[in-house]
Amino acid sequence: MRGIGGYGEAVSEARKKVFVLFSPQPRSDHNSRMDFNALLQQAQKLTHETQVSDDLPRVERTLPQVLQATQELHSRVTQTGAQDMQAHILLGSNGIDLPKISQKLETLSARKTFEPLDPIATTDVQNFLRNEKENAILAVIEEVHKNSYLAAETQKWDHMMNDWRQEKVKLMNALIGPSQSWIDIRKGPEQTILNETTFGGRSSLNSQEMAYAREVHEYNKLVCEGAMRPSLVQRFSQVADSFNDSRVSDVWEVVKYMANVTPIPRSQDPMKVRCSQHLFINQAKRYLENRYKVFMQTVISEHLREARRGGIPSVLNLVGSFVGLKLATHGLNSSFIGLQDGQVDGKPLWPMVYYCLRCGDLASALKCMQMAGQGHEDLIAVLEEKCHNPEQKTNPRLELQIRMQYKRQIRNATDPYKRAVYCIVGCCDIQEPHADIAKTTDDFLWIQLSLIRTEGDDNSEHLTCSGLQSMILEQYGEKHYNANEQPHLYFQLLALTGQYEAGIEFLSRFEKYRVHAVHIGLALNELHMIGGPRNLQEPLLSVDFEDPQPMRRLNIARLIMLYVKKFEITDPPEALHYFYFLRNLKDSEGRNLFLVSVADLAIECRDFDLLFGRMQRDGMRSRGLIDQFETVHIDARTVCEMVAEKFVKKGMFEDAIKMFDLACQQEQALRYTSILLSQVVHHANKEGSLRERVQRMAHEFTERYTGAEKNCDSQTWTTFNLLKDLAAFFDYYHGKNHQSAMDILERIKLVPLRMSDLDVAVNNFKRLSGEVCKVIPDLLLATMDIAYTKFKTMKGKDVAKFDDLGKKNQLGYLREQAKALTNMAAMVPYRMPGDTNSRLIQTEILMH
Repeated sequence: MRGIGGYGEAVSEARKKVFVLFSPQPRSDHNSRMDFNALLQQAQKLTHETQVSDDLPRVERTLPQVLQATQELHSRVTQTGAQDMQAHILLGSNGIDLPKISQKLETLSARKTFEPLDPIATTDVQNFLRNEKENAILAVIEEVHKNSYLAAETQKWDHMMNDWRQEKVKLMNALIGPSQSWIDIRKGPEQTILNETTFGGRSSLNSQEMAYAREVHEYNKLVCEGAMRPSLVQRFSQVADSFNDSRVSDVWEVVKYMANVTPIPRSQDPMKVRCSQHLFINQAKRYLENRYKVFMQTVISEHLREARRGGIPSVLNLVGSFVGLKLATHGLNSSFIGLQDGQVDGKPLWPMVYYCLRCGDLASALKCMQMAGQGHEDLIAVLEEKCHNPEQKTNPRLELQIRMQYKRQIRNATDPYKRAVYCIVGCCDIQEPHADIAKTTDDFLWIQLSLIRTEGDDNSEHLTCSGLQSMILEQYGEKHYNANEQPHLYFQLLALTGQYEAGIEFLSRFEKYRVHAVHIGLALNELHMIGGPRNLQEPLLSVDFEDPQPMRRLNIARLIMLYVKKFEITDPPEALHYFYFLRNLKDSEGRNLFLVSVADLAIECRDFDLLFGRMQRDGMRSRGLIDQFETVHIDARTVCEMVAEKFVKKGMFEDAIKMFDLACQQEQALRYTSILLSQVVHHANKEGSLRERVQRMAHEFTERYTGAEKNCDSQTWTTFNLLKDLAAFFDYYHGKNHQSAMDILERIKLVPLRMSDLDVAVNNFKRLSGEVCKVIPDLLLATMDIAYTKFKTMKGKDVAKFDDLGKKNQLGYLREQAKALTNMAAMVPYRMPGDTNSRLIQTEILMH
């Protein structure tokens, strides 16, 4: 497409050609006809050349007009730019006159619509009123807009904060493990009738939770008494058996095996001890071996006729019957195809040896090998060494010979049991899955545990403990084992591989198994077998950078708190016993976590009498639930003080006073009582009001503290007594007992009742505490009101002539009293609130 410049050049060229065409030339008639034909052709050619673009609108103008328009367009382009020109072309093609629209738009000003109008001359009343009206409307619009924005902003943040509070617990328990799941603690509790001996009303504990709670109570009782501690694993396992749930019983059976190890010293990190000593491996193998032995006995008992069991009861006899039964019932099975090296007592050799090892009986396996005859000397030597020294490391030379023999001969053997025996005994070919004989997860796990050797025993390929743990937790994980459908089985895998923390956390995600997971954690933690985080603010499951992969650490404190949250309000006695397991932990401020948890519980349930007892008239505190845990490190007074300090931070002074009193912190109890009294002392007393409750507490403190030894400052005691007297004064004042009220003022001398008392009252004011000073304005007004009431009564009374002098003296005394009160209000170094001074002066004027 040609530009505007090209269009101008074409026009100029056309002008030249037209000038040439129409310039006078001599021509003949014949030539004239030829000239006209040529002229017509050149004109048509010229018309064609002047059509520069289809995009430009066609115009029918004379050549001078075209030239003038071209020059105007060129000058406009150079002034406004290419973009404005393109806009003109686009809108002009649609019949829009852009310059005219631009002029109209320039006349409009949006800024003037919502700007305050400029003031005009005051003489133009009509315009002035219209201007003021518009200014007022604009001001209202601006204020509404501002208020709407602030309200929307406030509602947005309130909504965000509410959402955060609802999700806070879940966010704090974000899981680091493969699942990345949350513990759902929002499900409503199952309501059951609570044992009447513990707490009244309805309980949030179901039957299983209550059964565990009873064992926890009995265990803590023995601990507090200093008696020998029973095994929580055994006690909880017995409770689980009473539920008649085979899956739960199997879970606790695994825990019993894994907990039956040498106790770990409290001074050592259980995670490091577990990773260095591998005590759990032998226990895991023993569990799987005994379980398989029970399985064999069950299979044989169901097929006694086919098993043909006889002779002396022994593992070898049991294995022989089992192998014979498998041959009879599964003879064509792939695991029994290609068996080698003959038989022992009519049974194939290598199945006999394998199942003896599977039952954990090395002696029976050795006996089978010895009965097989020559050709297996190296394997026999290794089994003999394992039988005689089961706790010692096998001779590396013998194991190396087994591996070499496996690589040369056994690897390609057709007998799957022979390959499995060599792999187990000599730690050969850890990548071999042994799928022909390892049909179950138990079989697979037992073979893997049998292949584990200590880290770095030689340069050969071997399976490590951390390698097996990573295989179960990360490589295969929950999805491979269908853990969501069978959580108890996946927990057993994690526990048998020494990953108690990950197993407990996984089991606690399921409502059905959460109660069991929590108590497994409690039982193992009491045995010092749970690795905890460095910081109690960590999530439920966390990773420590110093631990070997893939070990996790379990925040047992968070686990307990999440569990107790369900029933802490309805069952505070049970909640207290669970919190007792946190007694050896410290929070971020170094405080005993048990005491901190009890303090939080007290604030939540607000049943202070149940938890801490109540103060008696003789100054002795009755026993509460907390007293059953009292030791050198656990003191009820300390908890009460912690609760009181939390109430102070929340501004709940009334509850703080009660807790300070229970903590025997008399200084703080009187101080905050004075603060509350100073706020309500001038109000009329109403039943159930804050003033009535605080005044009752003040009377109780007076009865108990008067004459007794007090651990408080004298100034605090003086302030408390003054406010108590002022409370009595205002009671008399509101009760219209003016004489008794004035008697109190005569005694405490806080305000002057005559001009001679003014200096004393002002000096006394300077020594008053802030709590009493706050009451002085209301005290002056009340005293002035009493004086004015007496003045009106006395002035309106008819008296005899001989009493007229006494009446004048009384009226003069009341006027002097009013003057003294007004002068005190002006002289004391205190800013009187509101219209106190004006009201005093007005009343004084009325009395003159």
